[in-house]
Amino acid sequence: MKKIIFYLAVRAMLFALWLPAEAQQAGKVSRIGYLSRDLHPADSRAPSHPRVERFREGLQELGYIEGKNIVIEYRFADGRLERLPALAEELVRLKLEIIIADTTLTARAAKKATSTIPIVFLSGSDPTQTGLAASLARPGSNVTGLTNFAGELRGKRLELLKEVVPQATRFALLEGTTGVARAVNISDAQATARTLGVTLQVVEVNADNPDFDAAFQTMTKAHVGALAVGTGSILDLTLHRRKILKLTAQSRIPAIYASTSFTEDGGLMYYGANTPDLFRRGANFVDKILKGARPGDLPIERPTKFEFVINLKAAKQIGLTIPPNVLARADRVIR
Repeated sequence: MKKIIFYLAVRAMLFALWLPAEAQQAGKVSRIGYLSRDLHPADSRAPSHPRVERFREGLQELGYIEGKNIVIEYRFADGRLERLPALAEELVRLKLEIIIADTTLTARAAKKATSTIPIVFLSGSDPTQTGLAASLARPGSNVTGLTNFAGELRGKRLELLKEVVPQATRFALLEGTTGVARAVNISDAQATARTLGVTLQVVEVNADNPDFDAAFQTMTKAHVGALAVGTGSILDLTLHRRKILKLTAQSRIPAIYASTSFTEDGGLMYYGANTPDLFRRGANFVDKILKGARPGDLPIERPTKFEFVINLKAAKQIGLTIPPNVLARADRVIR
């Protein structure tokens, strides 16, 4: 009888010790950071950016409710890239479990600030060409995430341009990339141009001091009939989109872009990765890392959903009629 009582007492004591530990685990609140180059929303406690909302939706699908079991520290650079290093260091000092970076540039700033805190980037150019990862399959450092890079996208954009302006025989490619990325990007684009029977002129802008006026003067003198605008890797062309869009409209050149922000701000066409889907999928990386996975062992993922956007307002502005068969294939039409 005494043995039974002793056994029950031990079990009760062990259960009492186990219960708080289990409750603490269930009630654990994770803290992550979110670093963005974008403009600061009116209320940083509930960011209104659509891409941020997709990321938060992805977290909710996995059971992470902001303010309950996960806290997100937001830092926005308001488009001023020089602020990114200080904002990244500020997040590092908070001793967070993960830092989310929305682009290649923010990921580079975060990586420079820490080599230990896991970093997940949600959209960016090929990370092996920008120094973020050793390879897509095995990043090998504290950085992983999703890339909007896919080799076939650049060629597909040129094909769509040719369908829209079949009479054009000279295309231009506006690029801000350098080094290995430049060579690969241009080689792929030139190969596609040859199959389309067009001449492709590569127009580069200096990353340190981009002169877009001179770039468009070069295109005008060469009688370019269509333009493909990249995103760049070292120089992020999306940050200069208002200037590029203004010059494109003035030159009346039909153009296709590598970022939806261009079409949303008045550009003609976009073809590329479905960015909101990338941001939603980024939550999966957060979940895996919080459960113990090492970022260097998590393969970097490519886009699986793509989007074709046409802005009819832009077409009307330059007197261009989009062929009905092309318009019918658009996933989204801005009227």
